[in-house]
Amino acid sequence: MKANFWKYSVVFILIILCVMISVDLDAQCPMCRMAADSNLKDGGTEGKGLNTGILYILAMPYTLVMVMGYIWYRNKKEVDLSESTS
Repeated sequence: MKANFWKYSVVFILIILCVMISVDLDAQCPMCRMAADSNLKDGGTEGKGLNTGILYILAMPYTLVMVMGYIWYRNKKEVDLSESTS
């Protein structure tokens, strides 16, 4: 039981590290990129965090689904254990 916990913990930590340490991605549509580039050329600062914001918005649903799946799995596992002992 403890070996499985540590194995899953290590896999989870590796996944989190891979997500956090990633290359800078260009997650923009061409129209957004053109607007951000022209803003930066004119001296504006609105385009600097556009890629990060898009990736943040993209990652949130996946993170929520993973957390809900883990909570569901943990609760189902506890219910299965309590049913098998009675």
